[in-house]
Amino acid sequence: MKSLRTGWFRWIAALAIMSSALATAQVDLSQSPEVSATQPGNSRMPKQQERMALNYVNQPPMIPHSVDGYQVTPTFNRCIQCHGVENYRSTSAPRVSPTHFIDRDGKVLSNVAPARYFCLQCHVPQADAAPITGNTFTPSKGFGQ
Repeated sequence: MKSLRTGWFRWIAALAIMSSALATAQVDLSQSPEVSATQPGNSRMPKQQERMALNYVNQPPMIPHSVDGYQVTPTFNRCIQCHGVENYRSTSAPRVSPTHFIDRDGKVLSNVAPARYFCLQCHVPQADAAPITGNTFTPSKGFGQ
């Protein structure tokens, strides 16, 4: 029981440190090789394909463009450059969902919540590829192709 409490304490402490770092981080975009030198909002990442249909309710939307070389670290998130509240209109990218600004306690934050910050945990580049292993999944009624 003591090791369980110690594990939870470490997890909460790490989350608090990461949250603090995200809230106070000063990001120097010139040091990130994956980011173009253009001013935020002046560049557009065109979709490379049309969006694929979702397969179930609340499925995270898939990404219709390449994310090769995208940098997502505790202090920098390449996705937010186009999809963030400040730039989504000028880039014509879908805006980050309002649900991504609510933390685990239901508190509304001014920035993306730490649990939702690492976009590629849920959002994946879409591909029309055969499954690697057998799959019996069928889309929910009204979803899919």
